[in-house]
Amino acid sequence: MDKALYIGMSGAKQNMLAQRAHANNLANVSTNGFKRDFAQARSMPVYGESHPTRAYAMTERPGTDLSAGSLMETGRKLDVAMKGEGWLAIQNELGEEVFTRTGSLQVDVNGLVRLSSGEMVLGNGGPVALPPFDNVQIGADGTLSIVPVGGPPDQLVEVDRLKLVSPPDESLEKGLDGFMHRKADQALDGPEPPDAALRVASGFLESSNVNAVQEMIANLQLSRQYEMQVKVMTTANENSEASARLLQNL
Repeated sequence: MDKALYIGMSGAKQNMLAQRAHANNLANVSTNGFKRDFAQARSMPVYGESHPTRAYAMTERPGTDLSAGSLMETGRKLDVAMKGEGWLAIQNELGEEVFTRTGSLQVDVNGLVRLSSGEMVLGNGGPVALPPFDNVQIGADGTLSIVPVGGPPDQLVEVDRLKLVSPPDESLEKGLDGFMHRKADQALDGPEPPDAALRVASGFLESSNVNAVQEMIANLQLSRQYEMQVKVMTTANENSEASARLLQNL
């Protein structure tokens, strides 16, 4: 069978993978703090016993767009958004320290502060835990203060401080859990050090940085490329059948 058929098949498959990446971005256009993934394709020569005369397409994710989304006011006291750069440190299901820009916090029945998805939020000494309270406030520096149950409304007691960190962007990568992780070759020996200069806005959430129109246009372009690859496969098959008929008539 003509090698063009395999080249067309490879291109069509990689177009589908790229579409999946853009579709995932589009599906998270309304997810708070979501960072869109890049997708790119490059040629990959086939090496083997013969010369690498054939080059196939390969789709890959070169990185993640870490630009900030816009701030949306919610008025909810446990909603926080980063002002400028920086990340909120949390603990994922595996007990690892990971980073997010999602700041929709809630307090469970045990007083632990968690994300709306269940991950524990880290403070100065580990997971943040709040005693029973009548009111709670989060300061611009991430300080968590409460009015204890039965206490005077104007008497705030400082309990903990959200752990805000600023690892270099080039040291981060998005994990399969959707959170940002330190790259394996740039991991620290201990936990990420907090950055006292970072600030948050209470009563706000950060929107996704996905541009819906841009993602839809990219998907349309990939759809056209997919159709072209299918046409290449169809043409290669027709040429193969024509060659077979010629041989039969000899």
